[in-house]
Amino acid sequence: MTTSLQGLLAGWITGQRWFAGKGRAIDDLSIDSEIEIAAGDPALLHLIVCVRQGERHTRYQIPVGLREHLPDRLGHVRIGACRRGGREVEIYDALHDSALTGHLLEGMAADRRFDGVGFHLAHGAEIDASQRSLVLTAEQSNTSLVYGDKYIFKLFRQLNPGVNPELEIITALADAGSAHVARPYGWIETELQGEPTTLAIMQEYLQNANEGWSMALTSVRDLYACPEGMPAEDAGGDFAAEARRLGLATAQVHRELARAFPTGTIEPPEIKRMTERFRRRLDKAVAEVPRLGEHADVAADAFDRLSDLGHEIPVQRVHGDYHLGQVMRTMTDWVVLDFEGEPGQPLAERRALDSPLRDVAGMLRSFDYAARHLLADRPDAGNLENRAREWSERNRAAFLAGYSEGGGRIRGDDAVLLRALELSKAVYEVVYEARNRPSWLPIPLAAFR
Repeated sequence: MTTSLQGLLAGWITGQRWFAGKGRAIDDLSIDSEIEIAAGDPALLHLIVCVRQGERHTRYQIPVGLREHLPDRLGHVRIGACRRGGREVEIYDALHDSALTGHLLEGMAADRRFDGVGFHLAHGAEIDASQRSLVLTAEQSNTSLVYGDKYIFKLFRQLNPGVNPELEIITALADAGSAHVARPYGWIETELQGEPTTLAIMQEYLQNANEGWSMALTSVRDLYACPEGMPAEDAGGDFAAEARRLGLATAQVHRELARAFPTGTIEPPEIKRMTERFRRRLDKAVAEVPRLGEHADVAADAFDRLSDLGHEIPVQRVHGDYHLGQVMRTMTDWVVLDFEGEPGQPLAERRALDSPLRDVAGMLRSFDYAARHLLADRPDAGNLENRAREWSERNRAAFLAGYSEGGGRIRGDDAVLLRALELSKAVYEVVYEARNRPSWLPIPLAAFR
């Protein structure tokens, strides 16, 4: 008995890192779209499938390869075997096969269209289609390929109708000459529910850049290895100068976003509604994680102060999911990545105007995480607590100084908003860590002291 392609995919998809419906049974999987990108052996099909789990319907993008015989090097991405065109073929995840991913590069370089899937070359860009691909394995919600040392290609696995915010933002900022985004080279799109929908984006690959999170952790390790009593500024690998430059770059990106996209304000009534949402999340978090209850008054007081603001707050397009893992240090400056916002949120929410201080709050929380996560499960964590606090406070202050120097607004009542946004983020973190990494729970709880 031959298993259908739908049946193979239904059994395979639940084990993928990017599958968002883990822990729930699949009631049905249907193929909404099947487009041949390359014929022959191997062949490349572009699939859009719809997975039904109860009342939830989620679309996923799956490029699959077809071969009569699957080589051993691709055995780990095998989906199964089924009959296609009167013959038995092996089905597998095509993004791991450089013999097939070259067609994606060629299609983008040539501005090609395949029966509903459009490949687009960015304005003024040229693509070297001879580059071979390598899959990056660290991502949770997307799949990225690096082509040679030139390009990074990000394919969005879960699809929502509409243009992805990242494509909008990097295109606008690159056209404006921003030094803080990686150059866009092209994108792929289709139409879902009558809307142009982004399938993938390709940008410059920052080959010799260092990730902000890795740099910060190196600095923290250096400090922890120093003799007790040595000031953080005297420890090898002090990060404060880079934190200040990152704050400066963040302010510049916020200014560029404000010039490139519409801006607005939210009035006191909407501020009160926002504060009520914060309070409801806090109440739910305390019910789920009772340890937060000891610190709930700190957050409640910050939310009360925000609710009492009697003036409007400026809003604009922002990053939306900003932390040290979203920034890279090149030889010349900081570059900001992944402007798509939180992948689990609807596109309309990710495009919505917000206070730029939400990004600032996210980065401040990231400094706390960098300082403290190395303490998890360490028997000497108590002895290093003061060092962690010292590192975090030093780099948070440097980041805020750079942000102000770059024209970022943090004055007067802005501090009230920033504190509320940071504690709201910490409330979310408490719930996340309690569910997924209980040994990390002290990290967000420290934000309330």
